[in-house]
Amino acid sequence: MSPARPPPLVTGISPKEGPAWTKVTIRGENLGTGPADLIGLSICGHNCMLTAEWMSASKIVCRVGPAKDDKGEIIVTTKSGGLGTSTVSFKLLRPERIGILEQSAVWVDEVNYDMRTNRNKGISPFSLRPSNPLGIEMDKGKVPQKDLEQIFPGMSGDFTSENFSASWYLIENHAGSGFEQLKIAASNLKKQATKKNEGSLAYVKGGLSTFFEAQDALAAIHQRLESDGTEKVEGSMTQRLENILNRASDTADTLFQEVLGRKDKADSTRNALNVLQRFKFLFNLPLNIERNIQKGDYDVVINDYEKAKSLFGNTEVAVFKKVYAEVETRIEALRNLLLEKLLETPSTLHDQKRYIRYLSDLHAPGDPAWQCIYAQHKWILQLMQNCRDEFISVGAGALDLEGDTRLAALGRLGHSASLKRGGSLRSARPSTWRFETPQQVQFVEKLSDVVIGQLPNFWKLWISYVNGSLFSETGEKSGQVEKSKKNARQRQNDFKKMIEELTNRLVKLIRGALLPTTLPQGELRVYGGWEDKTELTGAWFTQIIHTVRGCHEALSTLEIPNDLLQVIQDLLLDLRVHCLMVTLLHTSEDVKRLAEKEDWVVDNEGITSLPSKFEQCLVHMLQSLKEPLEIKAGEINVGFEMSESEEQRLLIILSNCQYLERHTFLNLANHFEKHGLTGTEKINRVSNAVRELDGKLFEAYIERRADPIAGSLEPGMYAGYFDWRDCQTPAGVRNYLKEALVNIIAVHAEVFTVSKDLVPRVLSRIVESVADEMCRLMQCVSSFSKNGALQARLELSALRDAVAAYLNPDSNTSFKQALDSLPQLHSGADKKLLEELLNKFKSSMQLQLTCFQPSNIQPIKR
Repeated sequence: MSPARPPPLVTGISPKEGPAWTKVTIRGENLGTGPADLIGLSICGHNCMLTAEWMSASKIVCRVGPAKDDKGEIIVTTKSGGLGTSTVSFKLLRPERIGILEQSAVWVDEVNYDMRTNRNKGISPFSLRPSNPLGIEMDKGKVPQKDLEQIFPGMSGDFTSENFSASWYLIENHAGSGFEQLKIAASNLKKQATKKNEGSLAYVKGGLSTFFEAQDALAAIHQRLESDGTEKVEGSMTQRLENILNRASDTADTLFQEVLGRKDKADSTRNALNVLQRFKFLFNLPLNIERNIQKGDYDVVINDYEKAKSLFGNTEVAVFKKVYAEVETRIEALRNLLLEKLLETPSTLHDQKRYIRYLSDLHAPGDPAWQCIYAQHKWILQLMQNCRDEFISVGAGALDLEGDTRLAALGRLGHSASLKRGGSLRSARPSTWRFETPQQVQFVEKLSDVVIGQLPNFWKLWISYVNGSLFSETGEKSGQVEKSKKNARQRQNDFKKMIEELTNRLVKLIRGALLPTTLPQGELRVYGGWEDKTELTGAWFTQIIHTVRGCHEALSTLEIPNDLLQVIQDLLLDLRVHCLMVTLLHTSEDVKRLAEKEDWVVDNEGITSLPSKFEQCLVHMLQSLKEPLEIKAGEINVGFEMSESEEQRLLIILSNCQYLERHTFLNLANHFEKHGLTGTEKINRVSNAVRELDGKLFEAYIERRADPIAGSLEPGMYAGYFDWRDCQTPAGVRNYLKEALVNIIAVHAEVFTVSKDLVPRVLSRIVESVADEMCRLMQCVSSFSKNGALQARLELSALRDAVAAYLNPDSNTSFKQALDSLPQLHSGADKKLLEELLNKFKSSMQLQLTCFQPSNIQPIKR
């Protein structure tokens, strides 16, 4: 089975060489999904798993062990990826034996080492004390230290202390030792004391002659000085000896001063060069940071800074601290530069995420992501307000959107998103569009483009901020992601207010341009100012409604909560109502003007131009009403009430067809004949067409209503694993048949509410369909038990008696055949039971069966 992830790949190690136990940082790809996924790490053939620390999928820290190979690869093994490969190698430096006069490539800490005196510190006398002076096995007691301090106040169990207590020492270190062992310990102490005394005495005996010679020399010098009596007089032997020694010292210093000075200077220069060469990365880092910033290679700068911080962040060496302080200064300048770029507008979402990651890796103070969100919010609000100010400030027809630099920039940004994140709301338009279109329409479309162009990126930036996807692996390791999520939870209400402010600004700007009366008087100064612009017609309002709907749909695809977009829905409702009012008002005025005209001109075809213009007005009105009357998701119906179902509409059309056939066409034909006009044949043809339409619609309605009722009989009949050959004595008509009758009654009520004349026609067909299906099901039963035959006869009889008024001869024949196919009842008790159950059924459903009573209206025969 192949691993689920690619194998690990090591692409870098820092440092690339060093002695054993050097701490190294390994970088690469697919280095594991977590500490548990890392199962193997070897450097130069040595297993380094004991010191390995997994940091991320691209970083591992460990120490190099004493490997056999001087140079080798770094191999990482993971559970998810298997055995990995390496593109780099590590060189293991072997320690060399160095003489006291040989140079050593080892850095000496100036704090703990005096380079001028090169003196080692003395050894503490406490390090020379024996660990077990008694020489027997130590057996620590279990007496607490506090109890010993109370038992021996002012004493100590340390045998090097002036207040040493032997009892304390024995209780603490030899509480379990026996008496024989303590005797051996006493003997050991005696031997050590004797050995020490004998050693000192032997040392004195061996150097006794030397002591005598020194004593004789000192005595002779003392006698000579006493006899001379001039030990402090000028010219004395002591003074001459001192002068000779001083001159010898001065001469020696003069001879070797220049040589020693050159050597010290050379050593200092050599040490400085070695330091510069070994730590050239740090000394060159400030200049490299400056160059990489100018080139825009911020990733390189961040990597170098992280490396320098890990190596020299806590150094105590003065020269390193000075250079590292310069590095921190350059990095602080980079933080400020990146923050400025982050807050620049306009900018793309990709650049915003990139700069936020950079600032996160550089451990910038504060919350740059939220600063960016706040800056974007203010910028979008300003763009929207600027759009309104530009349209207000210019005269009618003088606004050149393509020529204005600021609005052209807005246009380029607006074209970056649309309903499906693929373009602008605008369609292709002629070059004269901006001169023919009212400025309010241009303003709404331009404002919608601005919102659709900027709000999606603004929303995506917030979502990235919430889920922590803004930050890199470094930020994730340092807890930046969790910190960001915590900040996002705390600022959810603030961001919700930002979205509310944006949508409210959009709605108020549109209301100020189109529906100023819906705004408070105080807000008209900010969002109004369109009084001297062109008054819009219903057709322009239709286009505006389409634009605002497109804007709402684009924002809905971002999964913005509906409560934040409700203000746009309210605006759409007001626009649709206003569009209806304007369209109807303009149409009525046009019709009124046409009615007042007296020049009824007849054209070549004999048709007056006035009705044609009237028709054009109505057609134009209907076209304008299509958009506002259309109901989108979440919108309220503002048009005519059209709540009828499709079956109800079929009934209405059937009623109309019946009325046309039975009244309208007959009346027209009578009037034609009465006045001696021809054309009755054409009326008959139209009547036939209506009759044909009526037949098709009637069959469609019967199919929709009868099939479900007839189809429910068989499942209900055999519900509960009912078996005609094994059933109990009948207790009444079963529920499936009652449910079918109730459904037929529902159809009766539906038809009766539309047309009383249609009831016999419809119910006859419904009853016929249900009766035929019931008879068919009974005739399909292979055999009946006595109780089964009684139950079947009861249900067939109940259905026949209930709908008898609407049964045709064919249905009656079907019932007769079905009843004849059942086993006959020979027992008087069975016949009596059947009659009682039928009477019980009719009594219990008397109210429901009233609708099946015969009426004066007879079914229409077709």
